[in-house]
Amino acid sequence: METENGSSATLLITCPEKPGIISTVTNFLTEHIANIIDIDQHTTDPRTGIFFMRIEFDVESQTIQKLEQDLHELAKDYSMEWWLSTKEKRKRMAIFVSKADHCLMELIWRWKTNEIPVDIPLVISNHADLKEVVESYGIPYYHIPLTKDTKENAEQKALELLKGKVDFIVLARYMQILSPKFISNYHNKIINIHHSFLPAFVGANPYVRAYNRGVKLIGATAHYVTNDLDEGPIIEQDVQRINHQYTAEDLKVAGRHVERRVLAQAVSWHVEDKVLVHGNKTIIFQ
Repeated sequence: METENGSSATLLITCPEKPGIISTVTNFLTEHIANIIDIDQHTTDPRTGIFFMRIEFDVESQTIQKLEQDLHELAKDYSMEWWLSTKEKRKRMAIFVSKADHCLMELIWRWKTNEIPVDIPLVISNHADLKEVVESYGIPYYHIPLTKDTKENAEQKALELLKGKVDFIVLARYMQILSPKFISNYHNKIINIHHSFLPAFVGANPYVRAYNRGVKLIGATAHYVTNDLDEGPIIEQDVQRINHQYTAEDLKVAGRHVERRVLAQAVSWHVEDKVLVHGNKTIIFQ
């Protein structure tokens, strides 16, 4: 968002706990004529832990570059990692999808209504099924067939399409495992969604097997992708209670609803710079 006199920006900070961090950072912003709109922080331990902070502020547009330069110097004193973004520069999101369209369409709908303020430069799929519906929204759709023998070439083609065009990737029920080489290009910038039966009911037809087992809860998990399959830092989870009246098909339908809202929430938090990764966990500022 750009205001009449400047820009709205967000600063994320991670560093070892040390007295005076909050006052140092807020004074730093004041010196750069920034007006703090919102501030939140968390520490893993008040003496020896890791400190996390998120600050939203308004600042004159011509000040941003100088502020960013000076942040490099401030960071040295606190062994600080930081990320600065301005809201008028929208993030660019690529969507990977296979045949299921429920998560894809939820993201497109929220993009179209600006509920998630993001650009979608392209959609990539290993199937052509959703090409027509995606292109009807004016979004380029790239069909890259993928087999075990062509996986390396397919991923390289995808990387070439993505280069310079996107800031992060969402796997909206993309039924392929990404290679470590691919993941390394988007560290903590690939978001995946899957059912929350894991580690139970791994593999095909999880809802049928869950139905046969008589489960009472279903759910979904959105997480960042790492080389450890389905074990990356969790961003969001939700569940829905079900009962004996649900058929296996009812479970699938309910599961799709949970997946849609969980993935959309995770993407929204990522776009709004509300997520900080610490090891294999996330700090979510709300």
